[in-house]
Amino acid sequence: MSDTGTHELADGRPGYRLVRREDVELAPGLPGRSSGLSSCRLVDGTLGSTHMALTLVSLEDGHVDEHLHSFESSLYVLEGEPVLYLEGRGVTLEPGACAAIPVGTPHAFRSAERSLWIEMAAPRPRVDGSDTFFLGPAPDAEAVPLDARDPRNHNLFLLRDGEMNLDLLKRGQAMGAPTVSGSMATAVLAYSGIAVKMLVDQRLDAQLHTMFMVDYQPGACANPHDHPFEESYYMLEGEVDVVADGDRYTLRPGDVFWTGTGCVHAFYETRAQPVRWLETSAPGPPPRYSYRHERDWAYLTERLAGAGVP
Repeated sequence: MSDTGTHELADGRPGYRLVRREDVELAPGLPGRSSGLSSCRLVDGTLGSTHMALTLVSLEDGHVDEHLHSFESSLYVLEGEPVLYLEGRGVTLEPGACAAIPVGTPHAFRSAERSLWIEMAAPRPRVDGSDTFFLGPAPDAEAVPLDARDPRNHNLFLLRDGEMNLDLLKRGQAMGAPTVSGSMATAVLAYSGIAVKMLVDQRLDAQLHTMFMVDYQPGACANPHDHPFEESYYMLEGEVDVVADGDRYTLRPGDVFWTGTGCVHAFYETRAQPVRWLETSAPGPPPRYSYRHERDWAYLTERLAGAGVP
């Protein structure tokens, strides 16, 4: 079996997709509507997805004209300091910054140096681009640094070093601390050696998808399960083994993995090192039954068999 590409479930539906870092090739995009822009579509409808598109975007000494979408999008900055103009107001982002761009919201980009980010869209954009509407040139007004405490930046967030450190989160926050006020917005979900930090969800006005950071401690694992939604995983640090529909791969920084609805998958840290990846899901997870763990239903089968139930 190839170590890259999209693989189908038994019923013919796309099950999962693996993209190796060395196979990611950026190509110029939006001719006439941008300068210095290049991108690589990692996941979309032509690559198996029903609900999402995931894109690696580079902008170097250039711009993207002001536009809006009939779909929802978000981004997470990997490198550089791009300027995001959201409804005309410019904010300078930095690595670790993320933004939710609601349906129908005018936005544009500029970058003096090279910037790199992951862009998520849901539902998946149309192949012919008919769900993107250009409004005019990119604004050139002076941008301000991202201040996550400023209520005007309610669509923006910044993940700083240490904000997924559980030992630090146990401590009380000083009244004058120059960070986002302590609340569920700053919470980290921790279980079984896994820490999950929500970045983009309804808190940032995203209604159709989520984006979050996942940290695995040495030896952590997520047992085989599937979801009623699709997921993508962009590797940032460390290595982790993923098993999808019985096939096993090792994911490394820069690799991308995607699982379709109903694809049974699991993750295992086997190298005694921390792992981090950026994860997205679409549609947004339901309030209940987001996970279907194979082991729980196998347990029920055993109980029924032990009780003599055919």
